[in-house]
Amino acid sequence: MAQGLLSRLTSDPPPRFVFEVSEAGVAVARAGSPPEVAFQPLPPETISVSPVHDNVLGMEEFSRTVAAFAPKGEKKRQKAVLIVPDFSVRVTVLDFDSFPPDPEHQRPLVRFRIKKSLPFDVESATLAYYAQPNGKKWDVVVAVAPVEILARYEAPFRAAGFQPGIVTTSALATLEMVKGPGISVLAKLSGRTLTLAVVEGGALKLNRTLEVTSFEPEEVISHLFPTFAYAEDHLQARPQRVVLCGFGERASDVRSEIERELQVTVEPVRSKYGNPDQYNAGLMGYLESAEEF
Repeated sequence: MAQGLLSRLTSDPPPRFVFEVSEAGVAVARAGSPPEVAFQPLPPETISVSPVHDNVLGMEEFSRTVAAFAPKGEKKRQKAVLIVPDFSVRVTVLDFDSFPPDPEHQRPLVRFRIKKSLPFDVESATLAYYAQPNGKKWDVVVAVAPVEILARYEAPFRAAGFQPGIVTTSALATLEMVKGPGISVLAKLSGRTLTLAVVEGGALKLNRTLEVTSFEPEEVISHLFPTFAYAEDHLQARPQRVVLCGFGERASDVRSEIERELQVTVEPVRSKYGNPDQYNAGLMGYLESAEEF
């Protein structure tokens, strides 16, 4: 069970390994100065990302790939961060006029608010949340996923001798690289899913992950329009920039279309550890957040 879901990305002492799983493969960072970053592809159909059915279709191949990262001769379990695909976990932001200070009263309230919007039973899911003060109100970031989906992602790592004490999603980790004043929108592509996240002053205000039928700029724009409308309606201000991640060779065309249609600054996500892409952006975000790795 992913008890570390949505935990703070930094921990004490820091883990020696960070893993990010996608349909394309497994990215890994090993502690060092600088960290050693690698990527191992997975055969097609090994992972099929979904919030409602088993994501790991090829457990044997997945386990073999993960086992190859295990340090030789180590008997003690190695602490690790596990970053799972965005579409495997439902992440949303709930607004509350008031939020009780006692966790025993918080959790039932969060479960009640979110259960009707889920495509699965919240009672058989792992749920984590954290509260962000918003004046006299509260914005509560909630992450929820079926227990079995997360357990299947974790199983090969535990079998290989890793202890995934922190489990989070790629987009939440990527947000560690989206900093600055005002309102920003992260547009993150990974495989066949697009995640749009609105951030104001470091606080997450909106998170949407959806399947896309094409990767043309027009489709990206069609999803950005309601995202901008949300920001203007709920935050009383227009986003000042869009941060792109995972678009590869399409990035230039997408950037030009966004600038033309929305009249906003567009820039790529950046990391001092390398070029964040569809398969390692969360990993790069974690490295940016960790003071020591």
